[in-house]
Amino acid sequence: MPTTTELLRREWTEFRRPGRLAALTAAALAVIGLGLLFAFGNHASCDGPCPAEPTGPDGTLVDDHFTFAHRDLGEHGGITARLTSMTGTITYPPPHHDRIVPGLVPWAKAGVIIKDGLHQGSSYAALLLSGKHGVRMQYDYTHDLAGRPGGVFAGSPRWLRLTRSGDTVTGYESADGHRWDTVGTAHLPGLSRTVQVGLFATSPGDLTLRRVGLGGATEEVRFTQVSGVFDHITVKGGGFGGSWRKDALGPVNTTDWEKYHTPSAVVEKGGTITVTGTGDIGPGSTEGGGRPMERTLGGLPLALVIVLVVAVRFAASGQHDDRPVGRRALTAKAAVVGTVTFVTGLLATAIVIPVGVAVLKGNGVSVTGATTLTGVRVVVGTAAVLALAAVLAFALATLLRRTRLAILVTVLTIALPYAVTSFPLLPDTLSRGLLRITPAAGFATQQTLVAYQQVTAHYAPSAGYFPLPWWAGIAVLCAYAAAFLGLALSRLPRGDKTAAQPVAWR
Repeated sequence: MPTTTELLRREWTEFRRPGRLAALTAAALAVIGLGLLFAFGNHASCDGPCPAEPTGPDGTLVDDHFTFAHRDLGEHGGITARLTSMTGTITYPPPHHDRIVPGLVPWAKAGVIIKDGLHQGSSYAALLLSGKHGVRMQYDYTHDLAGRPGGVFAGSPRWLRLTRSGDTVTGYESADGHRWDTVGTAHLPGLSRTVQVGLFATSPGDLTLRRVGLGGATEEVRFTQVSGVFDHITVKGGGFGGSWRKDALGPVNTTDWEKYHTPSAVVEKGGTITVTGTGDIGPGSTEGGGRPMERTLGGLPLALVIVLVVAVRFAASGQHDDRPVGRRALTAKAAVVGTVTFVTGLLATAIVIPVGVAVLKGNGVSVTGATTLTGVRVVVGTAAVLALAAVLAFALATLLRRTRLAILVTVLTIALPYAVTSFPLLPDTLSRGLLRITPAAGFATQQTLVAYQQVTAHYAPSAGYFPLPWWAGIAVLCAYAAAFLGLALSRLPRGDKTAAQPVAWR
């Protein structure tokens, strides 16, 4: 009986035929070539050099665009203000609508804020009233704590308060300015001795979906604006004084939609301050032209089909002459096809992702999720998913014993769900279902985008959001591969090839 090492060496010798190696080389080149073609073909749409995209305290891209009335605040102090009115407008963009209607989008924001300077991406904590989600305390772009629900109406104002003690900021809310409830506390490491405190307003684009394909959807974003009216404003803390300074962080009045609106501004009149703004303070998005790093893997569906065909044909190799195969030999063949596919995928993704990201950045395109750890996870995870898909195809081919049928089944159950859900072709519900229950769930390992409850976005597979976390998606694919490989092995006798019965292939 041959040893395990001898079996592996024998199957590797069987695998490394010029045709198979050429096919895997073509798969790797498809990933690299199409990925770099995408990267070189994408450029920023700025007139001249694009301004740097803001990054938050953790180095990730953020949105930091709002209107700000502010003063200096020392290491201990705070701000209290009463919000008496919050109104907004939504623009239905041309050429189909071209009209402005009153209304607030769910995550329009007006409130009080403590911010570490005026540069975009600096640390902050804000207590705010949102358009549809009540009072919230948000800080450092990704954190969101809920206060009381409801809005502000005539005769029913909302009192907001932020206090600072060193690096700790606490938010409070009140209905009458006397009884206060704590909303939350934020720890902002490294907060400067003197920060900016004041009133702000911002309103993100309103998202609507337009039906395309067989029920899929694409995004249409409408420009919005919000105005908050404040009175009973008090600021306590050393280092402040003088009149309110007024600034707009981020671009202002740079699009055709904004020209239809009142300019973002701060207006003081009769003891009240009205702050009008647009934009958002929160996690970064791809609406401004940014691209997630996994977009450089556009050649992966083609490479996947090639890998599946190679795995199926390798399962059939040596069987057409009716030679028997035992469990140990079949396991060795599966190990070889999985390992070679993993190495191929690893080399391809390890080239195309860092090079593609560098090219995109060189073209002025911001790249979301482009951290080292995330990049390593995407590279290794994608290679592992290709390897598991190859093992699954190998197992299915062994069970079906028909080469053409096995190729058809593997492409329909693995490659097709992955490919069709990458485009806004199917209804979102169906796309999510396919990526939960089919082996294509494993490709969730590519995802770098994060869904946040405080950000309105099209959280669908066609937009880059998988319904399962990356580890759960790989677990689904592992379960399929293990189940079908185990079933294939169970139909064979123990031992090596000489102990088994012939298996007819077609």
